[in-house]
Amino acid sequence: MGLESIVKDEVKSLGYSQIQTDNGKVQFEADLSGIARTNLWLRTADRVKLLMGEFDAFSFEDLFEGTKALPWDQWIPRDAFIHVVGKSHKSKLYSVPDCQSIVKKAIVSKLQESYGIRGRLEEDGDKYKVEVAILKDKVTLTIDSSGTGLHKRGYRAHQGDAPLKETLAAALVKLTNWTPEHAFVDPFTGSGTIAIEAALIGQNIAPGFNREFDSENWDLLPRSVWDQAWEEAEDLANYDQPLNILGSDIDHRAIEMAKANAIEAGLGDLIDFKQMQVRDLRPSDEIGYLVGNPPYGERIGDKNVVEQTYRDLGKVMKDYPKWSVYIMTAYPYFEKCYGAKATKKRKLFNGFIKTDYHQYFGKK
Repeated sequence: MGLESIVKDEVKSLGYSQIQTDNGKVQFEADLSGIARTNLWLRTADRVKLLMGEFDAFSFEDLFEGTKALPWDQWIPRDAFIHVVGKSHKSKLYSVPDCQSIVKKAIVSKLQESYGIRGRLEEDGDKYKVEVAILKDKVTLTIDSSGTGLHKRGYRAHQGDAPLKETLAAALVKLTNWTPEHAFVDPFTGSGTIAIEAALIGQNIAPGFNREFDSENWDLLPRSVWDQAWEEAEDLANYDQPLNILGSDIDHRAIEMAKANAIEAGLGDLIDFKQMQVRDLRPSDEIGYLVGNPPYGERIGDKNVVEQTYRDLGKVMKDYPKWSVYIMTAYPYFEKCYGAKATKKRKLFNGFIKTDYHQYFGKK
């Protein structure tokens, strides 16, 4: 939620059209290669799903018949393990377990007829995850092509108590005007996620380069489709692009985690990590970008510490007027503590926490 426009821009940059945005989702048309390319390249999307069909359903019979009418046999092989998940909101069919069960029965019935199977399906093959989502009696059926959520890049072996999702970290970077020619600092680096995502963006490395996807095992997707997508990702990566990225944190354990994660991502030599208090930050470049997700002061006793941290940051950055500063926090009095009103604010959700992304544009 809140990142639809960024995902739309990413989809557009991959060359796809017929793009529509809705709450929490972006819909577009692509060929088979699009399944592989979008899974590899989308930095701010959670999943890539194949839209099987949409229809209205006011009864379980409507749900069964509408589901069975869809071309499941074109995508799902006879030995597939079919896992159905669901959600329902403001609909007559409100029992999610019942809806899941009926969708599963309808898909199985379709496959039995199509493949001429009299008994039960073996379901000992690759997993196909189907989602039934019902909103105001409208059913949307999809197959998940990603498997594990796309925020799971594969590099974060270590994380702290409140880790920032990789997809949101990438969004925080993409919402700035940063280019790899400029310095980049995250003074609340935690496990290093924002700095690592910035490095991946800076060198144009596909975020999915270090993981696997469910659709790699789909019968309908030839191995050549994935091979071409991986080859394209390798060709487009700019490993020679120099970067000036610093991640700092007051906690030495966080710095060790961040270093380990950067090494896992293959970026160990490209990012500097230092244990440092915010008040000791002294950027060496005249122009740069600071992006951070500081503590929000939600735990008892943290409020005074958090407010002081915000004040320290404001005092430091006052001496760097050409730097652009981007801070995401749920603390309502951030601007007062920081000492300046944001140029622009954007509502973002960090998990289920509603936050403001405070944007301070540097002087030209």
